[in-house]
Amino acid sequence: MNFKVLGIVLYAVSFLYTLFLQAVSYRSKNNPIPENVRDIYDAESYKKWQDYHRETALTDLVSSVVGFVIYLLLFVFDILPAFDVGGNLYLSAACVLIFVLTLDSVMGAVFSYVYSMKIDEKYGFNRMTMKTFIADKIKGWLIQLVIMIALDWLFILLYESMGDMILLLFSCVMIAVVFAIIFLSPYFSKIFNKFTPLEDGELRDKLTALLEKNGYKVREIQVMDASKRSSRSNAYFAGLGRSKTIVLYDTLIESMTPDEITAVFAHELGHGLHKDTFKNSFIAILQMVTIVLLAWLTVRTEAIYPDFGFEGRNYGFALVLVMVIEMPVLLPLFSLIASALSRRAEYRADRHAVNEGYGRELVSGLKKLAKDNLSDLSPSPIEVALTYSHPPLSKRIEAIEREMGEKE
Repeated sequence: MNFKVLGIVLYAVSFLYTLFLQAVSYRSKNNPIPENVRDIYDAESYKKWQDYHRETALTDLVSSVVGFVIYLLLFVFDILPAFDVGGNLYLSAACVLIFVLTLDSVMGAVFSYVYSMKIDEKYGFNRMTMKTFIADKIKGWLIQLVIMIALDWLFILLYESMGDMILLLFSCVMIAVVFAIIFLSPYFSKIFNKFTPLEDGELRDKLTALLEKNGYKVREIQVMDASKRSSRSNAYFAGLGRSKTIVLYDTLIESMTPDEITAVFAHELGHGLHKDTFKNSFIAILQMVTIVLLAWLTVRTEAIYPDFGFEGRNYGFALVLVMVIEMPVLLPLFSLIASALSRRAEYRADRHAVNEGYGRELVSGLKKLAKDNLSDLSPSPIEVALTYSHPPLSKRIEAIEREMGEKE
């Protein structure tokens, strides 16, 4: 068996699947908008929405093709072995990873520039300066580089000392990484954004009362300066257990009433009460264990490396194969399961907001979010089933209004 041929075939299959999703998404842009969400866009706004999504879809296509071609050239012409310095396992792995991650970051930065500084700027979303854009990309590249090289070196250390026994131990390490990311995500956010306490007033009182009524302790209510990058709105909870920090985008405060923001958090409380974040982490854990299994199989199959031009095993290249070729083939299955579970959880969280008495405010708040973010109001059912973590807005509103009718 020639592993290079097999790898390129698998890589092409995952690329074709990406093109299929992009084609489905593009065709759905002409779908009629459901009646219950037609008031979100007027004729001018809808034309803006269509133009925006056509431009982003074209950019998505170009990005996918460019990425595919570049990696195809790397594999076909055995370019990555040139970065294998030989001798030291750790240095050889690091050199390959530094090259690949830097290449990824450069490609990502180019297309991110097009999205943010060109398309989003054209349609009024972007508020980011070039200085902020560059700083974000450098910080992201450095964080990714440190994490990936550290994990790869730990894998080398354990595999070289323990052999196949690494499978269970490194799986535990990766599970710990999942929970560490969840725990540390608020701190990572502070690398990129500034947070200030929410001023005393009606909104703070409503949010505090809502959480305390449901048995949660409010640690902090913070406002994030999201407006320095985009006009898009969002909000989230941070923290594990019953003590929560509420984070509001400043753009959300500008666009919504206190009751609508409270409705959004009543929805988020529904997630917390049903432990949806904890449940979703099991999918992430399963993915991590799968990555470990694939890495183990790739590392111990020594015939792979000569087929790709390496003189011997290279742990950095093994990680590249896992992340670029092997895992993308399995991701559609993970996405199908995770998306279905997530959409079910969203309906359940919406019901909690209705039970708290914020059904109408949730509907109006979701409509504002959809308009502010130029959301797709009539996506393809195929795309929804395969990739959407949230149900289409029209379906959510139907469910909310049905629940309110039953309550009345």
